[in-house]
Formats: sequence, structure tokens, C-alpha cells
Amino acid sequence: MKLPLFIAGRYLFARKSHNVINIISAISAAGMAIGTAALILILSVYNGFSGIIEDNMAGSEADWRIVPASGKTFVPEGDAFDWLMDAPQVGSLCSILQDNVFVVYEGKQNIALALGVDEVYCEEHGYSLYRGESPLVTMGSDLAWKLGFNPRFLSPLELYYPDRMKGVSPSNPASSLHQLSFTEIAAQDIYIPGGAECVILLPIGKMRALTGYESEVSSVEIGLAEGLSAKQERAFGKELKARLGSSYILQDRYAQNEQLYKMMRYEKAAIYLILIFIVIIIALNIFGSLSMLIIEKEDDIATLRALGADDALIRRIFILEGWLISLLGMAVGVVLGVALALLQQHFGLVKMPGNYLFDAYPVVLRVSDILLTAAGVALIGLLVAIAPLHASRHKGTAM
Repeated sequence: MKLPLFIAGRYLFARKSHNVINIISAISAAGMAIGTAALILILSVYNGFSGIIEDNMAGSEADWRIVPASGKTFVPEGDAFDWLMDAPQVGSLCSILQDNVFVVYEGKQNIALALGVDEVYCEEHGYSLYRGESPLVTMGSDLAWKLGFNPRFLSPLELYYPDRMKGVSPSNPASSLHQLSFTEIAAQDIYIPGGAECVILLPIGKMRALTGYESEVSSVEIGLAEGLSAKQERAFGKELKARLGSSYILQDRYAQNEQLYKMMRYEKAAIYLILIFIVIIIALNIFGSLSMLIIEKEDDIATLRALGADDALIRRIFILEGWLISLLGMAVGVVLGVALALLQQHFGLVKMPGNYLFDAYPVVLRVSDILLTAAGVALIGLLVAIAPLHASRHKGTAM
């Protein structure tokens, strides 16, 4: 491998008799450098925006959530929940009972997801359950807009839920419904995992009175104590999952909002593939310059054959020649992309247009993106370097 690499290196930096080959090779290397730098920069900017989304959602998602493996509700009793109450890793526990309800306000109707929550949940997420001594219902902004909610009016909000113990009466369907009325109403932006649009928060006791449940819950949310390392969090989750058994599902942040995180990963993969396709187009210049170089070096090829070189050795020389062009451009692009990403990450040189929560484009540089970019560009360069050798063999020239 040393001899082919040595000769390929001499060919790379030596002046060619046809100056156009030098120009095409330089353009190819510059194009690969720009493509590599663009890949690293754009992936880093995407990481920055993804990080902002995840940080904004962190206050709305529990560290862990327990839901039943089957059915809608469960009673949080047993050895696993007794252990959970005393576990030092646990900072907070809150219970949620949720279901769809029928909402009526000022003659307008809608279906909403009602969440009966306890005081711990409200403390964790910044909501209120009572206004004075009266129970308070908080509507999400989307539902408030659809119902035309006006906080200056004293119209009640009525919630309806079918009686689980009775069938629907054909003569009097209203008798098959439980109904609650609230006069203390508020509107606030509410985000929950899953992204439901129409959401209502109310005290869990009122939710149980409406739905007919006694001590059942839909989920138990766990907030971990501060200062735990990622390793300790994983160990806690593994132990709790073993204690819960197959009757429950333990969800981390990603499992609670699986669709959103999947979509973010797919978007990043799509961005990577689009930029890689652009790099492939740029790399086709290497195909042209290497094909011309093979034609120019026919005399050298004949000399090498006379000295005993076989076709495999000669092919390796030109493959390495083409690949070195790609690797040279890739190396320059990696250095340039990392440098620009770090400058933007620490100094915010490129500002965001308009009024946003952050002034400059957010950038998060990750080693995995650098390695993935380098691997993709290097593979493309190798494939493009091999292509002219196959083309020359089929044409019966040189090799």
C-alpha cells in the first residue's frame, strides 16, 4: 500500500501537462470542503433548535411516567408504589386522571381532554386548582378560543361524562350523563405529552366525581430529585421497571412524546441525506478529473507495467489519487465547519432576523455529527474514485 499511496500523492500535488486537470481537482477539493463544512454547520444549527424545543418541553414532561399496560386506569397500590414513595431518588409524585369530556360554554360545545390533577402537579407545572375556596377549571388557550371564553363574564362551564354503570336511555339520554358546572374559570397555555389541542385542568377530586372513579388514576408522574447523574437515573428506571412488572409501562421523556422525538430524528436524517446528495453532485467533478488523469498518464501506466506492476496495483494508485482529493477536501471542511460552529456557538456571530427569544442562531456541535459527516463524505469520495477505473476497463483503455 505504501508504493501506490506514494505515487498517488505525487500525482496529486504534481503539475499536470493539461492545466485543466489541476483546476478541476482544485475545484473538486474545494467543493468537498464546502459541502463537508455545510453538513457540520447545518446539523449543528438543527441540534441547537432541537435543544431549545426539548428545553421548552422539559417543564411539561415528567422525568418518568407510569401508565397501565392495558385499560385506561389503575389503582396505585402494591409493593412497587410503596417502594416508590420512600425512594431517595424521587423528588415528587403526582397522580393524574384523564379522559375525554363534553364541554358546553355559552351555548358552544366541544370535546376536550380533561385532566384531573393534584396539588403536586400544579406546583410542578405552575397551575392553580382553586381560586379562594372554589375549585378552578383551567382551559387551554385553543379550547378557550373555540368556546369564545371571556373572563369578564360569569357564565358557567359545564362538563358532561357518560355514566359508566348505566346504559344510554333512549327516552332520556341526558339521564345517562354525569354533569358538573364550574363558575371559576381561567385560560392558560397548556402543553401535555401527545400534544392534545383542547385541554382542561381541574382538581382530581372533581374529575373523579364526574367520571365515577374512586381511587383510580390514569398515570403517575415521577419527578426525580436534583443532583442525580444520568447513570443513577438509568439505574432507578431499571429497578422501578423490574418492580412494576408487566402490568405497567414505565415511560421516560422520549416515550411520553415518542411521535415528536421520532419526527425530529427523521427531519435530521432527511437534512443529512439532502446535503449528502449535494456532496455527491460535487464529487462528480472528481470523476471527470480522474478520468482525464488516467488518459494523461497512459505513458506512466505503460512504464509501470514494464517494471512489473500488475493492473491491481495501477488501479490502487488511481483510486487513492481520487480518494485523496476527497479526503483533502473533507479534512479542510471538517476544520472549517467545526471552527465556524464553535464561533457561532460561543459568540453568536450570525444573528436571527426578527424578534425571538434568542438573538443568534443556536448551534450545538456534536462529535457524532462530525464523525457521521466525515464517514459519509469519505465513502462518497471512495465510490467516485472507483467509478472511472471501471469505466476505463469497460472501454478497454489503460486498464
